[in-house]
Amino acid sequence: MAKTPSPSSRRAARETALRILYMMEVGKTPRDIAQQETVAANKLEEEAAEFSCLLVDGTLSHQDDADAAIAQHSTHYPLNQQTIVDRNILRIATTEILFGLSGAPDGVVANEAVELAKKYSTPEAAKFINGVIGGLIRSRESDDTVTEE
Repeated sequence: MAKTPSPSSRRAARETALRILYMMEVGKTPRDIAQQETVAANKLEEEAAEFSCLLVDGTLSHQDDADAAIAQHSTHYPLNQQTIVDRNILRIATTEILFGLSGAPDGVVANEAVELAKKYSTPEAAKFINGVIGGLIRSRESDDTVTEE
């Protein structure tokens, strides 16, 4: 099993995953080519490259579930009205939280999503993403509380 990447490597891996998903959606670039080119261009260490690929694969394979969860917590701003960058940041974070792709605490995943939005989108998008992911986390916590009773 691969070594867990450092927090800074995880951030680079999340950025790389976002770039890959963007290339696939906007440029219609096949996944394998987008992954190879982006991982090489970002000079990721092996563990970070593997984590990036895990995020991309997980996001793509669970996209319907992620989109449903995002739609539930983004009622005033439907998926088809979100920018490609914002939508993919939300998909990555939602998939990471719902399916435990990284084992990182939900708050860390939310913070990383906000940081990606600040870097690649707008301050308003960062607030929006924080609200959607925060709603998802609160919903999961409340579901866990009900389940435990």
